[in-house]
Amino acid sequence: MKYKGKIWKFGDHINTDLIIPARYINSSDPAFLAAHCMEDADPDFVKKMHPGDIIVAGENFGCGSSREHAPIALKAAGIAAVVASGFARIFYRSAFNMGLPIFESKAIYGLISEGDEIEVDGDAGTITISGKETGPIKIEPVPPFMQELVAAGGLLPYLVKKRAGG
Repeated sequence: MKYKGKIWKFGDHINTDLIIPARYINSSDPAFLAAHCMEDADPDFVKKMHPGDIIVAGENFGCGSSREHAPIALKAAGIAAVVASGFARIFYRSAFNMGLPIFESKAIYGLISEGDEIEVDGDAGTITISGKETGPIKIEPVPPFMQELVAAGGLLPYLVKKRAGG
């Protein structure tokens, strides 16, 4: 699990309404949700970001309602991964169930600026910031089962694969 991309930096307590506003959750179409991803936090986010970019946020990312629309919107928009100081517990599980890789790191938030490029190496448990001499930053390990969910594309594809004998 390696991800390299440009950073979009958000603060603490980014709730699911900021990730995907409630006015759009009458649809579960990933493309529709992606078009409105982070709209209330940054109205031009989807226009500025590129597939493969990474969100770095503070504490309690994904707090608020338990809707699965939030990780779907992030993944469908092309966000490669989310790194945060901490995640709301239900978002944490929903992200893996939808196949969105997320990583916890208390150290990285204060070391990066929006626009920096990082490489997240989930296998090694490190983040490297391009052009900065910080050395590798340790991240919380992702449990093997959660890694399997991401590799499969989420819980449902994982179950389909398992049922087929894979």
